[in-house]
Amino acid sequence: MPLRDITGHQRLVELLERSIAGATLPPSLLFAGPAKAKREAALAVAQALNCLEPRLSSDGRGAPTTDACGTCAACTRIGRGVHPDVVVVSPGDSGAIKIDQVRDIVDRAAFRPFEGRRRVVIVDEADALMAPAQNALLKTLEEPPSRSVFILVTGRPDLLLATVRSRCIRLWFTEPGALEVDAEAREIAQRVLAHASTTTDPGRRIDGAKELLAKTGAGGAADRDQLASHLLAMSSLVRDIEVLAAGADPAILANPDARPALDQLLRTFKGERARNAFSTIDRALVALDRNAGVKVVADWVVLQL
Repeated sequence: MPLRDITGHQRLVELLERSIAGATLPPSLLFAGPAKAKREAALAVAQALNCLEPRLSSDGRGAPTTDACGTCAACTRIGRGVHPDVVVVSPGDSGAIKIDQVRDIVDRAAFRPFEGRRRVVIVDEADALMAPAQNALLKTLEEPPSRSVFILVTGRPDLLLATVRSRCIRLWFTEPGALEVDAEAREIAQRVLAHASTTTDPGRRIDGAKELLAKTGAGGAADRDQLASHLLAMSSLVRDIEVLAAGADPAILANPDARPALDQLLRTFKGERARNAFSTIDRALVALDRNAGVKVVADWVVLQL
């Protein structure tokens, strides 16, 4: 299906459409999170990159966007899984993705696309990659062939090596409508990050967890959703900090109205610390999904930031 047909992820869809239109789509991507739509999004990106009759439009800000038509021969073949330039790798009968599978896709990606504009390699359930297979993928993720795009899809990014995660731009797919990030959640996340940037004392760090636990009670499902909303807002802020640190176009900021706060946080949260924060938030969200204690997760996050 085209990107426009993926519901519940409008911000991510627009970001991908703008990146494709501007030829700025990163060559190594990590589609993570609990939502099933992440695999559909990966295939939709492959269609948009290789569509024979791409649909050109603009988003709400007037920025150009590109999406697939969804009906041409290339889109149809990608949807059926028979396009020669779109490779989907998934776990075998053993439940793992082994090094031989990775070596095969790396070799294929080194060649020019057979008939499309871009070769797209989708690693589905990437958390099933065995450690040797992940290591075999590292160099290609860091320096992909010029006309190839790699998309790793996983609901458990914490199971990937940190070196793999650090080489990919991550997009987080939540269940539509389940964990909405609102202005209040972002304000709380902003205060927690600011607090973490000014103290290393564990006791004072735990005070920051009280902010993350705002509006939570006995630790039930609704409380996990509330904490997850705060963590998703924090992830969005950290992502914007990395955008600024990389000198990228500020137009792609997810929180442009928070620019003064982002500039302040940039002084301490960038580079390795920002990547560690991403990893911490990922692991915390997975822990919440597995019914971990709300207070335990909040305390752990602030100690790791």
